[in-house]
Amino acid sequence: MTLLFGALILLVGSGMAALLLGRWPSVSKTVGVGGAVIGCLVGLVPAFQTLATSVARSWHAPWQVPYGELALGLDPLTAFFLVPIFGLGLLCALYGGRYLQHYRHRPFLHVSYTWFNLLVAAMAVVVAARNALLFLVAWEVMSLASFFLVTFEDERSDVREAGWTYLIATHLGTAFLLAFFALCGRYAGSLDFDRFRQMTTLPPAIAGALFSLGIIGFGTKAGFMPFHVWLPEAHPAAPSHVSALMSGVMIKMGIYGILRALTFLGPPPAWWGWLLVVIGLTSGILGVLFALAQHDLKRLLAYSSIENIGIIALGIGIGLLGRAMGHPLISFLGFGGALLHVLNHGLFKSLLFFGAGAVAQATGTREMEHLGGLLKRMPRTAIAFLVGCAAICGLPPFNGFISEWLIYSGSFRGILAFSGREGVASLAAILGLALIGGLAAACFAKVFGVVFLGSPRTDHASQAHEVGLAMTVPMGLLATACVVIGLWPAGALQLTLPAVAFLLGMGPEGLGQPWQEVQHALTLIGSIAVALIGVILLLALLRRKALARRQARESITWGCGYAFPTARMQYTASSFAQPLLLLFKGLLRTRFAEERPAGYFPSKARIASHTPDVAKEYGFRPIAMGVVRALDSLRWLQRGRVQWYLLYIVVTLVVLLIWKLGM
Repeated sequence: MTLLFGALILLVGSGMAALLLGRWPSVSKTVGVGGAVIGCLVGLVPAFQTLATSVARSWHAPWQVPYGELALGLDPLTAFFLVPIFGLGLLCALYGGRYLQHYRHRPFLHVSYTWFNLLVAAMAVVVAARNALLFLVAWEVMSLASFFLVTFEDERSDVREAGWTYLIATHLGTAFLLAFFALCGRYAGSLDFDRFRQMTTLPPAIAGALFSLGIIGFGTKAGFMPFHVWLPEAHPAAPSHVSALMSGVMIKMGIYGILRALTFLGPPPAWWGWLLVVIGLTSGILGVLFALAQHDLKRLLAYSSIENIGIIALGIGIGLLGRAMGHPLISFLGFGGALLHVLNHGLFKSLLFFGAGAVAQATGTREMEHLGGLLKRMPRTAIAFLVGCAAICGLPPFNGFISEWLIYSGSFRGILAFSGREGVASLAAILGLALIGGLAAACFAKVFGVVFLGSPRTDHASQAHEVGLAMTVPMGLLATACVVIGLWPAGALQLTLPAVAFLLGMGPEGLGQPWQEVQHALTLIGSIAVALIGVILLLALLRRKALARRQARESITWGCGYAFPTARMQYTASSFAQPLLLLFKGLLRTRFAEERPAGYFPSKARIASHTPDVAKEYGFRPIAMGVVRALDSLRWLQRGRVQWYLLYIVVTLVVLLIWKLGM
C-alpha cells in the first residue's frame, strides 16, 4: 500500500505544483508531466505485485465524515484495473506534454496538467476505495476533473455544450449510484465494502433492483446505449490525449463498478446475464453503425468506444450465464475475454486517438472529407494507425482478435451446454459479434482509406507533415503492445487470471482446469501468429533481394483509364459508407443530400450524409426541453425580493414539521 500512496501523492502533488508554477510555463509543464510519469511508474509496481501474488491488502483510517472512512485496498480486481490506469496514464502524459505545445500561447495552460494528474489519481482511488462514501467522493473528483479537461477550449460554443452535456449525464448516473449505495448500506448496516460482501441472503427482488440501479449508474459512465449521449460529444471536444485517457480508461470505471457490484450481490440469476448480453448487442451494433456514419475522425472513434464497451458487456453477460448455470469454463471464457478486452481496447483506442490527434495537428482539421494522401506525408503515424485499425477490427495477429476469440469460445460452448433462453442468448452473442466485426472492418477500412490513402483532397492534407518523436513514440509503444499480445495471447490472458478468480469467488488455483484447456488453444494461436509474421518477413526479404538489382520506377496509381485523375474521383467518407447506411436507414435516420451528374458531360456531382444520434434527438432532447418548459412555468416564484424567499422557507419548514408530527 505504501507504493500506491506514494503514486497518489506524486500525482496530486505534482499537479498542485504545476498549478502554482504557472508563471513559468516550461517549469510547470516539466513538473506536471514528470510527476505524472513518475507517479504512474510507481503505481504500476504494487499493481503487478498484487497480480503476481493474489495477496489482498487494505488500509483504514478514521474520517470525520458521517458513515465515511478512509479505507483503501488492493485485491486482484483493483490491481488489474490499475494497470491501464497507470500504464495508459503514463503514455497519455508523455503524448500530452508535446501535444499541448500547440496551445503554448494559451493562458492558463498549466491548469490542464493539474486536472490531468487529478483525473489519474481519482481513477486510482475509485478502484482502490473500500467505502461507499469515499468511492463517491473519488467518483465526483474524477467527473469534475474530466469535465474541466473536456472544456479545455471553452471559448468554443460546441465545446461548452459538450462539457455541459457530459456534466449533466454523469450526475444523472451518479444519482442512481447514490440510490445503489444507500440501499446497500441499509441492508449491510454499513457503507464499508467488507460489509457489503456479507449480503449473501438478499431477497431476489432486492438483489435484482440493486443490480438494475448499478447497471444504469455505472452504465452511464461506461457509455451503454442509450445512456451514451455524452460520449460522442465529450471525446471530440477534449484534447486528444484526454480523449485517449477517457476512452481507454475512464469509461472502464463503469465496467469496474459493475464487476465490483457483482461481488456484493451474491450468486447471479440467469437474467442478469441475458440483460448484459442484450445491452452488449445493442451498444455494439448501434455503436459501430453510428461510427460508420461519422465524418469527424474523433467523433467516429467515440462511437467506436460504445461498440467496444458493448463487446465487454457481452463477455460479462456470457460469464454471468456460465456462473448462473454452473459451467466454470464458460464463466472463465466470458469474464476472461471481457477483462482482456478492457485492456486491449485501452491499448488500441488510445493509439487511434493519438493518431487522430497527430492528424489534427498536422492538418488543422478532423474532417475526413478534407484529408487523404497522408501515408506519404505522415508514414510513422499511418503505420501505427493501421495497426490500431486492424486490432480494433479483431483481425489476427493483433490483440483485439484474442479477447473476441475468448468471448466467441464462451458463446459457442454456451450453445452446446445451455438450453432454452440461455442457449438463445449465446447464439445471439455469436451472431452479434460477427455482425459487429464485419461492420467494424468496413468502418475502419473507410477511415484508413479516406484519411491516409489516395491523394490529398484539400490544402489541409497536402501541407501535412509528420509530428515529433514525443508524439510518435507513445504511438509506437502502443502499436507494439497490440502486436505482442496477439503473438503471446497466453501470457496476456494470464494477467487476467487473478481478477477472474476473484470474480468467481475462488483462488487462482481454482482455475486450473479451465486455464489449461484455454492455454493450449492460445499457445497454438500464438504459434500460428508468429509463423505468419515470419512468413511475411521472409517474403519481404526475398522481394527486397529480387528487386535490389533492378531500377525502381515510380508512376501514378492506375486510374481506370483516366489520364489526369483528381482527388474528386476518390471515394469520400459519405460515398464509401452509403451502401451500408442505406441498409440501416430506418434505424439510423440518415439523411442524404445528393447532386447527381446530369447531361453527357457532367461538370459536378456531390453526395453528403448526416446521421443524428437517435437517442439524443428523439429521446433525451425532448425530455430535456420538457423539463425546461416545466421549470419556465415556475418563474413567477422568482419575485426578486428577499421577503418572498424567506416566506417560502418558513412555509416549507412548517409543512415539514406538520408532516413529521403526523407520522
